[in-house]
Amino acid sequence: MNHKKSSTNDIALRIAAAMQQMGIDGLPRNYELVYEAYAGANPELVREFIALGKFKTQAALDELGRKYLPHHHEESVLQRSAGAVRDEMTNFMTLLEQERVSLSDYGRLIGEASQAIFADSEAPASALGSSIERLRQATERQASRNAEMEAKVAAQSENVDAIQRDLADFEATKFSDAATGLGNRRAFNKAVAKVYANADLPLSCGLAVIEIDVGKRFSQGQVDALNGYLVRHYGALIKRAAPASDVVCRFDGFRFGFLFHTSDESELVRLLTLLRAAFAAAPLKHPETMRNLGSLTFSAGVCLSDAAGNAFDFVNLAEKALQQAQSAGGNRTVVHRGNDVAGEGKDWMIYRAG
Repeated sequence: MNHKKSSTNDIALRIAAAMQQMGIDGLPRNYELVYEAYAGANPELVREFIALGKFKTQAALDELGRKYLPHHHEESVLQRSAGAVRDEMTNFMTLLEQERVSLSDYGRLIGEASQAIFADSEAPASALGSSIERLRQATERQASRNAEMEAKVAAQSENVDAIQRDLADFEATKFSDAATGLGNRRAFNKAVAKVYANADLPLSCGLAVIEIDVGKRFSQGQVDALNGYLVRHYGALIKRAAPASDVVCRFDGFRFGFLFHTSDESELVRLLTLLRAAFAAAPLKHPETMRNLGSLTFSAGVCLSDAAGNAFDFVNLAEKALQQAQSAGGNRTVVHRGNDVAGEGKDWMIYRAG
């Protein structure tokens, strides 16, 4: 079976040409930003990218990148963390120096007291008592300093732990969606890229992009009011229902991506049918009134890896199939199929929800 496939080089050239027209420097972080904007997977990114105007400054692009592609701007986070660690180390060295001086003074007083106590000649009782009293006071001061030192070291240890947690959180945010706990679009792109690591022999996979049909039941105002609840509700449902061995990510809004480790079309449709059943069995409850809001459906677009020549087309064809499903009324799955004869276009198989 032969398929007409666009090469990865073609896509790279298209993106590079667009960057040149807009006067954008050919930096890796700029390339991914333009790629994501042209792919259109994140409408908010697309709107903000367009709002930058025809000619975009590097500062404006970096500001947008820090918001949507933070993994390209790790240096600012690392610099802050390194500075904080340096400050803590400086404070700790100061504490150690103070402790060294304190121990030196304490050792001197012990030596003086020892000389008075173990002197060959009998010292007056008052002198001996004075030495013992100084030793007692010095011991109390040293004990107090030790407790203070312990508290300061504990506080610094907590500060360093906080820095480690911040770095771990930052690392997690690069590839996770905060609202659902699923992977984000970046994690999905990374997984899809592995499918075509060997362009001549891609892995046998199926990709589905689904979008919840919120507009069929709710007005835009209702969607805005319930947005957070709906995302969390269906994010948790999808997380429970999806096979653990497959990749499931939230793109944006109410769109989710699935990378199934099978290219069996009937199996992919079966898995999406099970997900539809899970949607139907989990009615919505208004988060404040607990009123039953019914259940929602979703539209899905599917593409198989052997129908696309690269990761970009793999996702793009699934998204076009999703558009076909939505144009046909929603609540259905459309599978993209490449024709046997190259150059004669594509056909689309629609699976209506039963």
